[in-house]
Amino acid sequence: MSKYITTPIYYVNGEAHIGHAYTTFIADTMARYEKLKGEDTYFLTGTDEHGQKIEESAQKRNKPTQEFASEISATFKTLWDDFEISYDKFIRTTDAEHMTGVQKAFLEMHAKGDIYKDFYEGYYCVSCETFFPETQLIDGEFCPDCGRTTSVVKEESYFFKLSKYEDKLLKHYEDNPDFILPRSRANEVINFVKGGLRDLSVTRTSFTWGVKMPASLNDDSHVMYVWLDALLNYITALGYGKDGANMKYWPASTQFVGKDILRFHAIYWPAFLMSLDLPLPKTIGAHGWWTRDGEKMSKSKGNVIAPKVVADAYGVENLRYFMLREVPFGQDGDFSQRAFIDRINSDLSNDLGNLLNRIIGMSGKYSDFEIDSKDVIKYHEKEIDAMNEALGNLDDFMKNLQTHRYLEELWKLFAIGNGAITGHEPWAKMKEGKTDEALATVALVANILAKAVIMLSPVMPKTTAIVCDALGFEINNESYKDLVLGKNLLKVFNIKKFHLFFLALKNL
Repeated sequence: MSKYITTPIYYVNGEAHIGHAYTTFIADTMARYEKLKGEDTYFLTGTDEHGQKIEESAQKRNKPTQEFASEISATFKTLWDDFEISYDKFIRTTDAEHMTGVQKAFLEMHAKGDIYKDFYEGYYCVSCETFFPETQLIDGEFCPDCGRTTSVVKEESYFFKLSKYEDKLLKHYEDNPDFILPRSRANEVINFVKGGLRDLSVTRTSFTWGVKMPASLNDDSHVMYVWLDALLNYITALGYGKDGANMKYWPASTQFVGKDILRFHAIYWPAFLMSLDLPLPKTIGAHGWWTRDGEKMSKSKGNVIAPKVVADAYGVENLRYFMLREVPFGQDGDFSQRAFIDRINSDLSNDLGNLLNRIIGMSGKYSDFEIDSKDVIKYHEKEIDAMNEALGNLDDFMKNLQTHRYLEELWKLFAIGNGAITGHEPWAKMKEGKTDEALATVALVANILAKAVIMLSPVMPKTTAIVCDALGFEINNESYKDLVLGKNLLKVFNIKKFHLFFLALKNL
């Protein structure tokens, strides 16, 4: 069964911030997890480059709009490449193939009677690229989402019959309780739809930076509205509108978004797909926002966190671990330097790093670095059972996007390993002449570490590859099936002597 995982495409009105990194880390972790399990997985990310806001931002910088969009898009791609994000495709909405696919979808919806022309008059927020009824405005003027001033706009527009799909959407939410995760987010979407859906303006005439209308409609005065254009990237990236080469991956298994764009992905997007007679994604995963030391990040406050700065100071894999472990998926998270350092030193240095160092130290002292699992089950059935129980719980946590619970459960293995050393005291067993028991404890802990780092690899791929090299095997689907699913133990090997450091030494 194939898997298709997406991030939202990031808007190129500014460079990547910590929230973008968080979304991308989650999606990358999920994609790596599915590949570890042997699933045929396709992972998409990219940039959203059309709309009035981009046109105005380019004008302020005295740059051609395409040049401005390309420069910002390149900063995202470079950052993800620096972070070794394992995407299969980086899409840009200015790609010719994407725009061709959008035009095809527009014609399909138009031919079906789901798109019609009329006039629109309403309050428009340039920042959110969204129209709002007066009843939703704050103090009759300000955008309910971002708080900025709206302006009254009256123009000819093509409309999508969103209202037509109100009942179908509600039925889909009811029949598919995991369509929106976490489930607590689904209620706000359902209530919004139950409040009544108005048809959606999907073209504009007041600016030109967008996908042109299909030539057959002979209406050059319109360009497509950014949300119709942007959302269709998830299928144009697979070849929709061209050769459909990768449409086998549709529907998406998980589409990750921030909570601020959940409405577009959980209402507009499935309605568009219904109009195109395409299946809906399995899950829309909406995460929360990040604050810094309890305050909302803003350029004016000077407290915006650049992910590259943190990664350069502490290491990108430490950053990945902290963000995925610290906050329950769907809730807002706070980025504090103290919490970051404490988490790295406690979990990674004291638990993971210390366990590895103890194995190396004891095996070097007791058996010239040779580790043999032959007596592990004989002396440590209790620890083996506890380890397998924790490993068996992991898949459900990942399926439900609960990366913090996944890592919390995974860390039980390190506790079992460190606890076994403390409880069985192999150094005492060696003094008593119980060599087999002592070496069995060392081998037990090596096996716990091996299985743990396989399951940690989607979160920290480079770190875990180093550990597994020391343990004499590679992380791949074969080792996953053998050591995790098959519950087998490591064959006789000689552990490599090295140290793994997780020390937060620099300040942001």
